[in-house]
Amino acid sequence: MIQFIADDIEFPNIDTKKINRWIKKITIEYGKKLSKINYIFCSDKRILEINMQYLLHDYYTDIITFDYSVANIISGDIFISIDTINSNAVKFNVSFEKEILRIIIHGLLHLCGQNDKTDDEAIEMTRKENNALSKF
Repeated sequence: MIQFIADDIEFPNIDTKKINRWIKKITIEYGKKLSKINYIFCSDKRILEINMQYLLHDYYTDIITFDYSVANIISGDIFISIDTINSNAVKFNVSFEKEILRIIIHGLLHLCGQNDKTDDEAIEMTRKENNALSKF
């Protein structure tokens, strides 16, 4: 089950049914089974609170993924800052829709086991994001 939740902001203008089908398709491609994913859209203020409280990081970010997956059954809470999505869309000269889709799939890829801590992992993450985006 995939849920889309607005925490302290207005719900973004996205096609949740189409995104839901896309996420399920990508999950299957990675040989995973979907349990429960909560996509929680929030403000920069809220994501900073979460970052400080749970990760002890004192900075803003576009996404925080809490992975509760067990073996091939993926589950998690994915917090996405709509404020940062908006500013990144401007910064990278892409539409809001393209940027939010990239971040939505970024969180899913983390749940599927992809990391992005090293330069090589980040390059691979971007490649996988682009591949998934081409299937939307």
